[in-house]
Amino acid sequence: MKNNFTTFSKKGALLSLMVFAIATFGANAQEEEEKFSFDVSLNSDQFFGFYPFFQGAYSINEKMDFTFYGILWSGGTGGGWGNWTEFGVGLNFEVSEGLSINPQIGVLGGNLLSSGTAGSAVFGDGIVPNLTINLDKEKIEGQIYGGFYAPLRNEAPTSGTTLSYLHYWANLGYKVSPLFSFGAHFEHLINTGGSNVAESSDVYQWFGPYIQFSKPGGGPFARFSAGADLYDGGGNDSFFKLTTGFSF
Repeated sequence: MKNNFTTFSKKGALLSLMVFAIATFGANAQEEEEKFSFDVSLNSDQFFGFYPFFQGAYSINEKMDFTFYGILWSGGTGGGWGNWTEFGVGLNFEVSEGLSINPQIGVLGGNLLSSGTAGSAVFGDGIVPNLTINLDKEKIEGQIYGGFYAPLRNEAPTSGTTLSYLHYWANLGYKVSPLFSFGAHFEHLINTGGSNVAESSDVYQWFGPYIQFSKPGGGPFARFSAGADLYDGGGNDSFFKLTTGFSF
């Protein structure tokens, strides 16, 4: 009788330990999941063409996140730029409720910067220090982005050139409801030079309104922007940009 009781006690203790371990693992897994966020979007505009984009964040503490992102420029025009791709990491800092600053640095694969598309595709085509400021209040939304695309190497033929670009935009909008918002978008791309480029020049300057539809509480969203190309030499009098995606 004593042996049976001892055996039962050991089994009960083992079972209790297993239940505790499973509960602890489940709680930790849920906590880790709550720290992680991920967004995927599909974008199309008349310069870059079609390009998927993703970004993720992992919370380090209440005020700081580790971030990473990727752009598959190769889906559109970048397919002719050596399967151009961009991947980067950084840190996001919450300045105040609804306002954050996210410095990041990215690296490119392809041939646009290292040879002006004249050479073979290489990893380390360029480097992209960039900064994003996000605003997300109860009624106001907005974003400021700036990135400098600099060649990391010179793979240009004798008669060719490396290239560098400054790309930035700013938008600000009003949330009519959790479903619908609207605002204005300005975007500027500048060819800042290269090994055989004497001076910088505008590629485009876009300005116009946008509308956005979002699932209340988070999830899928869609944004459409359109307006004028303020740069006369760009070959287009107007621009259009369509984005749809999902926030996990």
